[in-house]
Parts: sequence; structure tokens; C-alpha cells
Amino acid sequence: MLRTRLWMGAILIALVVGMLVVDQRLDPWFPFLLLLLLVLSVVACRELLLLLGNARRPAGWLCYTAVTALLLTNWVCPLVRQGWPALSLASDSWRWISGVLGASVLAAFLVEMATFREPGESVTRIALTVWITAYLGLLPCFLAQLRWLPNPEGTEGPSRGTLALALALFVPKCCDIGAYFTGRLLGRHRMTPVLSPKKTWEGLAGGLIAAVLATLGINRFRPILTDFAAVGFGLTVGIAGVLGDLAESLIKRDCRQKDASQVVPGFGGVLDVVDAVLFAAPVAYWWLV
Repeated sequence: MLRTRLWMGAILIALVVGMLVVDQRLDPWFPFLLLLLLVLSVVACRELLLLLGNARRPAGWLCYTAVTALLLTNWVCPLVRQGWPALSLASDSWRWISGVLGASVLAAFLVEMATFREPGESVTRIALTVWITAYLGLLPCFLAQLRWLPNPEGTEGPSRGTLALALALFVPKCCDIGAYFTGRLLGRHRMTPVLSPKKTWEGLAGGLIAAVLATLGINRFRPILTDFAAVGFGLTVGIAGVLGDLAESLIKRDCRQKDASQVVPGFGGVLDVVDAVLFAAPVAYWWLV
């Protein structure tokens, strides 16, 4: 099991590094990041829908459409800015993202209104549609928006967007890895005995140390944070990642499942891989933008 996790982890790291390196040469299209986010979000959306069960499962086509539309909006606006720089309002990404999110909320109501036959789970399905859209569509937008961070004039080497994205992706996962191994070696005191019995306070401490070290290491390529800020970034993004992991554990516990699926050998489902990054993305965005 451990060997499988290590091999799969190495493959995932190689894919992410390759995406970052290749996409840097394809500014402002960044097609591989778009493909990665779309595939992960759609697969994670399917996992969530299957976890929920038939009775309260919302309309799958609407969830897939809303999540995909939110992610695509991140790419439409930068390309509008490049082609028609005079359209400053039309190229405000967050204005359009909030508009798509609002349209998704309205659509959730309209679908249930059109299909309503008898009292039961309509309100639950509306709420779940909005939740899935925000969880798998809105939160990744914070990650995507880091890709277009502007470079200071005259700088060379990796772009600011590349380093920001690397920080947002690797720091929470390094925290996860550090917590896993520290917990296995030193873990004695359970942190969340109900939600995730294997997590320990010793593991949390090891994970946060790994998150800080990862931040300092990545920041050395071309500093975009002071050393003091890098420590704060590592701690807060690491904590957000841990909370994201626990949030996904809550979902699985509530749905009475051990893993979201078995798509990723050694890890479980896509949700089991990206849960920490989803919660860490907004925190990383607030630090770096």
C-alpha cells in the first residue's frame, strides 16, 4: 500500500511539474492547466454525485455544466483582455465568475421547479447543486486565477504565476505528506477521533513544518514572499489544507464511505487527492494577489 502511494504520488508530482513548465511557454492560454482542472473537477463531481445516493442526488447534467462553466470563465476573460484591451469591464474575471455562479443558483431552482411532482427532496437537491458548484467550481477558480499574476518589469526566470501556482499546489500536499509520515512514526495523540481517527497532533505538527519548508524552498526560485511571509504562508495554507482533508472526511463519513472512489490507486478517488488543495487555494490567493 505504501509503495503504491509513493509511486502514484511521484507520477502525480511529475504531471503537475510538467504542466507548470510546459504551460509557462503557452502564456496566456495555459491549456494544460485548463485540461487538468476540467478533468479533475468533472471526475470529482461524478464521485460526489455517486456518494450522495439516488434519493437526494441533484441533476448531474446541471452540476457538470455549472462546474465546467465556472472553470472556463477563468480563461475567457484573460483572452478578452489580450484581444480587446479596451473592454476592461468585460475582462474582469471575478465579475463574470460571480455572474456564472449566480446563474447556477437560479438554474438549480428552475430545474426543481420544472420537475417538481411531490414534496420530498427538492430543497435538498437545490442546496446540493449550489454546494457542488461552489466546492468544485468556485474554489478551483482561486487556483486558476493565480496563473495570470503579472511579472514585475525586467524579471527573468520562472513567472510569478508559475511560482504562485506551485506554492498553492505543493504546499498543502507537502503538509499532507509530512503529516502522514510523522503520524506513522511519532503519532500518539488523536486529533479528530471521529472524522479521521488516524490523524494525530504529532502528524499535524510534522505536516506544518513540511509546509513551511516547502514554501521556503519554492520561494527560493524567485522570491515572491519575504521569509517571514513565507513562514506565515506555509502555516496558514498548511492548516487550510488539513481542514480541506477533514472536510472531505466529513463528506465520506456522512455518506458512509471510506473513499470517494478507487480511481487513483493508493489514494482512493480524485476527491481524496485534491481535497486539501481546494481549501488551500483561496488562502494562497489572498496571500499572493
